[in-house]
This record gives sequence, structure tokens and C-alpha cells, in this order.
Amino acid sequence: MEKREIGTRVTSEVPAIELTGVSKSFRLYRDVNYTLKERIINFRKRGYDLFWALKGIDLTVYRGETLGIIGPNGSGKSTLLRMMTRIMSPNEGKISTHGSIAALLELGAGFHPDLTGRENIYLNASILGFKRRDLEGLIDGIIEFSELGLFIDNQVKNYSSGMYVRLGFSIAINLNPDILLIDEVLAVGDEAFQTKCLNRIARMQQGGKTIVLVTHEANIAASICDRVLWLEKGKEKMLGDPHDVTERYHEAMRMRPEGSEFGTKEIVIHKVEIVDGGGEEKVEYETGEPMTVRIHYEAAKPVHDPVFGFGFYDQMGFMVYGTNTRLRGMDIPKVRGRGRMDFNISSLAMLDGRYYVSVAAHTRDGMTNYHWLDKLFYFDVHSPGMEEGFLAMECEITSAPE
Repeated sequence: MEKREIGTRVTSEVPAIELTGVSKSFRLYRDVNYTLKERIINFRKRGYDLFWALKGIDLTVYRGETLGIIGPNGSGKSTLLRMMTRIMSPNEGKISTHGSIAALLELGAGFHPDLTGRENIYLNASILGFKRRDLEGLIDGIIEFSELGLFIDNQVKNYSSGMYVRLGFSIAINLNPDILLIDEVLAVGDEAFQTKCLNRIARMQQGGKTIVLVTHEANIAASICDRVLWLEKGKEKMLGDPHDVTERYHEAMRMRPEGSEFGTKEIVIHKVEIVDGGGEEKVEYETGEPMTVRIHYEAAKPVHDPVFGFGFYDQMGFMVYGTNTRLRGMDIPKVRGRGRMDFNISSLAMLDGRYYVSVAAHTRDGMTNYHWLDKLFYFDVHSPGMEEGFLAMECEITSAPE
């Protein structure tokens, strides 16, 4: 079988899903008839506009590939996924799929509210072509993965959104489809279950399954997908390397953690500089390059035993690295007037990405913030491409016969 490299993995050259010139339109009616009389009178007069949710999509998803689909609301992501499942048909173009498909769409899709969770397992499986006897060896695994316990025999109309996700995802993955289609539902589950789902997706990737993931979390798409498709107003905006596409997407959407400023202002941080080894202020750095975070402050009155610090955060707002003068064992008995604190980093350990910077001055116990500038600054890091993940580490590779 022919092989092709996508991202960091090798996948098949054989298509799993093929879309050729696919377009989908919907009618948007201009007026609403509320009464039966109005509906009868205006039966042939009701006007509408044609809205193209997707226009001219050409796409091939290869066997064993994980494709992420991102884009703003209304860009056509979910419509595209529904057409892959054959729930919808295109107005123009052709869609071909090769292999069994399981789909996890919006909450409650494919569930009958008056049936129990157990009964809905059999219902969903029958829709996918499984007979009752085929489930005998799978039912226990589905229930166990869902972690629903005794709730499995309750009507699903009483389920929470998280329970819907647990049951739907458990059914989809345990039926071992050739192609798994996932809409924006993983964001509903709790953090532990999300991690469990992502681990199972990784196992399916290793098993050569084809996965299409629609998500608003572009960073998740960048971390687990081989390619990412960015849709904009129903058209392909960009398709390619996950990190390249998501970086451009973040820039276009101006997605960044929301910055803020607060504190008693007994110490005021009036300027922050992020400078390179030569003392030049800039926002573009290479992995391994030196950096200094320079904090300029002023205290109108004496402030005893203050602590100064900073933190680096990723695009999702999670701390990547942080430290302060207390953690570093540096005592500052008193500050008054103007001063400067330099945090000198000899080598940036982060890999590709945009990082946001917070700086702060506070009491030693952390109970009082004199001045905190939260994620108001940023810098970008570019790496040589020898590693993946978040951090660069020294790694020497040797080979020897045994």
C-alpha cells in the first residue's frame, strides 16, 4: 500500500473521504406567517434568500489521517461534517466515503429521549448497521468507558450535557469504525473525561483510523491533527500544516487571553520591556535565544519587603513558566522612588508559539497586589523544527548493537 507523510505520521495514500466541488445552500425566508390564515393567504408569496453555507469545497481525507476543521461560527464546519455522515446532501458536487463511519455530532443527536442509555446504545448501533448479536461483546466496554454506572438504565432525557457526551463518545469509539467524525462536543465534558477521550483518539490514530474533528479550540487541533482546514464563510481559507494554519487563524481572529490590570498602586509598574541579549526590544525570538524581562517601577512611599515576578502563558491562558524574587531567594528590604528589576533568561526553552507575559509586584504572602499587569504583553518563538511539544531539551541520540 502506498504511504504518504502528513505531519509527523505516515498515513495511507488511499482516500477515506473525497469531496469534489461540494456546495450546500439553505433558504432564508424573509417573512414569518404566524397564523394559519396568513400561511394560506401567503402560501405562494413567501420570499426567501439563498444562503450558501458551503461553496466549492474540494478535499481529500486520507486513510489513517486526522483532519481538524476550524473557523468562526457560521463558517460551515458542522454542515460539512453532516454531509460527510450523509445526514445532509450537497446541492452541488460529490462526496465519497470508504469504510464504516461513526459520528459524534451535537448533543443528543441520534438519541431517543424516552429510551434508556442502554437502549440507545442498541439504537445507535443499529443505525450504523450493527445487529444486536454484534454488540454482545461490546456493550460492557461501552458502559464502562462512559462511566455512567446506574444511570445507563435511566431515560436519556434526564441526562446532563456531560452525560450525553460520555455516552455518545463511548458508543462511537467502541464500535471501532474506520472513520470517526467528531463535532464540537468534547468541550462539554469535564477535564478528566476530555483527557480520557483524547487518549482514546491517540490510540485510534495509532491503529490507523481516519478522524475528522470539528473544534473551536484551534490549539487542540494543532496538537493532535495531521492537517487543519480553516473554513471562512463557507469557503476554504487555508489547508495544511496544523501549526501554520492555527497560527494564521489566531492572528486573523485576534485570539489572545484577555489582559487586565489591578492593584493598590503602592508600587506602580510604569514600563515593561522584553529585550534580547543585545538589549534590543523585540517580539520575535528563536528557541534557545537569551531574553530579559525588564520591569520599571516607582514607589511614592517606602514599601517594605516587596516581591517582583513574571509569568509566561500560552494562547489558552495556561502558565508555561513563571518565577519571582521570593522563589529565587532574593530579599528586597525596601523600595522607594524609581527602580528596575531585570529577569535574565539565558536560553528560552519554549518551542513555536505565541506567549503572553504577566508582571507583578506584591507582598511576600501574596495577599496584597501592589500592581499586576496580567497578559498585557507578548512575544513569538520560532524553533528549528527538531522537536515537538512545548519545551526544548537537550537530547543526544546514540545507537549500538545488542
